[in-house]
Amino acid sequence: MTKLLDGIEYPTDLRRLPTHQLKSVCDEVRAYLLDSVSRSSGHLASGLGTVELTVALHYVYNTPQDKLVWDVGHQAYPHKILTGRKKQLHTIRQKDGLHPFPWREESEYDVLSVGHSSTSISAALGMAVAAQRSGSNEKVVSIIGDGAMTAGMVFEAMNHAGDIKPDMLVVLNDNDMSISENVGALNQHFARLLSGRFYTKIREQGKKLLKPLPPIHHLASRAEEHMKGMMAPGTIFEELGFNYIGPIDGHDVDTLVETLKNMKHLRGPQLLHVVTQKGKGYRPAEADPIGYHGVPKFDPAQSTLPSKKPGIPSYSEVFGDWLCDHAQEDEKLMAITPAMREGSGMVKFSKLYPDQYFDVAIAEQHSVTYAAGLAIAGLKPVVAIYSTFLQRAYDQVIHDVALQNLDVLFAIDRAGIVGADGPTHQGAFDLSYLRCIPNMIVMTPSDEQECRDMLFTGYRYEGPAAVRYPRGSGTGVTLREHDNLLEVGKAKPVRDGKQVAILNFGTLLPEAIAAAEAIDATVIDMRFVKPIDKQAIVKAANEHQLLVTLEENATAGGAGSAVNESLAEAGIAVQTLNIGLPDEFIKHGSQNEVKEEIGLTQEAIKARIQAHLKQ
Repeated sequence: MTKLLDGIEYPTDLRRLPTHQLKSVCDEVRAYLLDSVSRSSGHLASGLGTVELTVALHYVYNTPQDKLVWDVGHQAYPHKILTGRKKQLHTIRQKDGLHPFPWREESEYDVLSVGHSSTSISAALGMAVAAQRSGSNEKVVSIIGDGAMTAGMVFEAMNHAGDIKPDMLVVLNDNDMSISENVGALNQHFARLLSGRFYTKIREQGKKLLKPLPPIHHLASRAEEHMKGMMAPGTIFEELGFNYIGPIDGHDVDTLVETLKNMKHLRGPQLLHVVTQKGKGYRPAEADPIGYHGVPKFDPAQSTLPSKKPGIPSYSEVFGDWLCDHAQEDEKLMAITPAMREGSGMVKFSKLYPDQYFDVAIAEQHSVTYAAGLAIAGLKPVVAIYSTFLQRAYDQVIHDVALQNLDVLFAIDRAGIVGADGPTHQGAFDLSYLRCIPNMIVMTPSDEQECRDMLFTGYRYEGPAAVRYPRGSGTGVTLREHDNLLEVGKAKPVRDGKQVAILNFGTLLPEAIAAAEAIDATVIDMRFVKPIDKQAIVKAANEHQLLVTLEENATAGGAGSAVNESLAEAGIAVQTLNIGLPDEFIKHGSQNEVKEEIGLTQEAIKARIQAHLKQ
C-alpha cells in the first residue's frame, strides 16, 4: 500500500505534502524498499535505517539546487526512491540497472559518485566554499554514517572546515545504540532549543558584546561547551569548530524536520547528530543488521535469510581457515582488518583467537602502519584487505612497510572482477600498483591450495609480501593436510603445446587451459608477478611464435607489462598479446556478465588469440 508514495516522483512532489503526512510517507518508503530489495537483492539494513532522515532532508532542503552529499551510499536507497528512480529500484546492482551507490551520471540529485567511505565532508566543504564564492544561496549537507567517522579523512575535512567556517551541515547518522539513553524527551527539547533562532541570536550577539573582553568571552565559551557536554557527546566537534546539535531521534520525522528547518539558516559549520537503528521497521534486520546489510533475494515473511548451500568454499573462507591453522602453530601471527571481518572470512578467527585479531574500523592507512609497528616489534602481522581498499593506504605500503623491508603479509581479497558493486569496488589495479614497489613479492594463486601455499610462503618470507585472490568460490580442488613453501619467483608448466604459449596469472587458469586445448597451446601458471620468472619467459619466447599473457587486472602496468619488460630486457623480439581488464572503469553486473562483456571467457580468449595469429 503506497498511496502517498505513488504520487511522489521527485522531491518537489514530497514538499507539496503537509507535514502531518510525512510519517505515512516514511512507512510507505520503508515498505517499498523492503519489497523491492527482497525481490532483487541488494543493500537493505542501512536504507531501512535512513528512511525518516531522507524524507526530512528532501522535505526541508530545495534539492537538487541544495546539495545532499551521501557518504558511501549503502544508506541512499530511500534517496533513490524519492528522486525519480523508484520504478527502477528493482534493477539496482544488476547489469545496465541502477548503480549500487549515488552516481553523478545517473541523476542530478547525486552530486558525488561514491563507493568508498569518509569522502562526503571533504566534497561538501568544497561545494560550500564554491557556493560562498559565487554568492549562491544553495545549501550543502553531508550525510555520514558513524562507521565512516573512524577514517582520518573525516577529521582532516572537519578541521579544515572549522578553520575557514563556510555555511554547511554535517549530519552524523549514528546507528550505534550505545548512546540511546541520551535520546529522550529532554534531549529532543534541548536540540530544538539550541538549533532555534532565539538561542542562536543570543549566542551570536553575546559573542560580539563579549569579544572586547577576552577573559569574560573565554569564560562564556567554556560555559557553553560544558552545558552542551552535559547533554551530548559533542565536545570533540565543538573543538573542531562545528556547532553541535543532538543527539536526536532519527526516526522521529517531525523532530527531524523542525530541527533541520532551524539549522538550515545557521551560519558556519554545523553538525546534527541523529541516532537511528539499522534495519528499522523490519524485525529480522533490526535483530541482525550485519546479516541484512547486503541480502540475496528472500521472502520477507520468513524470519531468516536463505541458507547458503554447502559447496565449494570461497577464497575468503580458504584464507580464514588458513589463518586459524597457522595461528594455532604461531602465537606471533596477528591478523588485522579495516572493518571487513565478515567479508574477509575472519569471523571464526576472531572468536578463536581474539587476542591475535584486530579490527581497526574504517582506517585503511592506520591498518597498514599499525602492521608495520607490530612487525618492528617482532610479531608477524597479516593485513586482510580488499584490493580496492588497499589503494587508500598506498603511501603507507611504500613508506611504512616496503621501504623498511618489514615482515607484513597482505592478503588481498576481491582482486579482479567483483561484480555488482561496480567500478568503485572492482579490484582492477593491485598488480599494477604493487609490482613497482621494491622489496615486495606479489603472488597470484590459480586455485585454493595454491592460495594457501602462497599465504604460507608470504608469511615465511622475510619482507613484505602480497597474495591476491578473487571474490567467490574456488575451483573445488582437494586441499592437502600441510601447506608447501614455494620457491619464490618460480613458474609452473601446466600444458605443452605449439606456436602459442599462454602465461597465466591467477584464477583464470581454467579458461586458459580450455582455450589452449582448442588451439593446442602451451600453458604456464606464472604464479609470481614479482619477482617474475624471467627464465620461463625467455624459454617460452624461444619456443613459440606468440606469447599471450592472461590476468584479471588492468593490462596497463600489470602482469603482462612485466612480461613485456622482461622480453625487452633480454633483447627478445616476439609477438605478445596482453589480455586483461581494458583501460576503463568496469561497470556493475554479475561476475560472469562482466567477464563476458570484456572478453575474459574461454571462448573470447580463444577468439582473440586466433584473430591475432591471422593478423
